[in-house]
Amino acid sequence: MAKLVTRNLDRSLVQALKKRAVQHGRSAEAEHRSILESALARTRRKTFARALAAMPNVGRDVDFARKS
Repeated sequence: MAKLVTRNLDRSLVQALKKRAVQHGRSAEAEHRSILESALARTRRKTFARALAAMPNVGRDVDFARKS
């Protein structure tokens, strides 16, 4: 597994990381990994069915009927 060193961080940022780590019950290093994973993880693509289900109901079918 690769190692990553982060230098020249503002002290307030390091303190915020440590505080967040305590809140989540893990080490600062584990919190740092979690933040990187969530920021860089690929987002799951919506399925077509989920995209359709997310569309708001904006009218009835007859409202969108073609007029010849």
